[in-house]
Amino acid sequence: VQLQAFGGGLVQAGGSLRLSCAASGRTGFNYGMGWFRQAPGKEREFVAAVTWRAGGIYYADSVKGRFTISRDNAKNTVYLQMNALKPEDTAVYYCATKSSENRWTIKYGDSYDYWGQGTLVTVSS
Repeated sequence: VQLQAFGGGLVQAGGSLRLSCAASGRTGFNYGMGWFRQAPGKEREFVAAVTWRAGGIYYADSVKGRFTISRDNAKNTVYLQMNALKPEDTAVYYCATKSSENRWTIKYGDSYDYWGQGTLVTVSS
């Protein structure tokens, strides 16, 4: 499975960005896709995830009400609409796919199998 993430950039606080992650290859075995982020000097953290078939959606508390994850099964693409961005949202954002059908681990990066290259989001104050 190959993942390509797009859409990062520089935006002012309060602005919006939409990230995209397109999956190719053996995508039929994937349970879901998640977005994670890593800020400089900090550990990677979960942002949001969606399951391909059931459409289950999960968010980190820090982004609930501001970010929206969605999927296009026909295009094997997941989107992350980010609104009301804050400087603390500044990070490299990674998408990843998860094959194991276990929603209890969907927020844990170690349960994901393939990762994209990351796209930088910078929010200025």
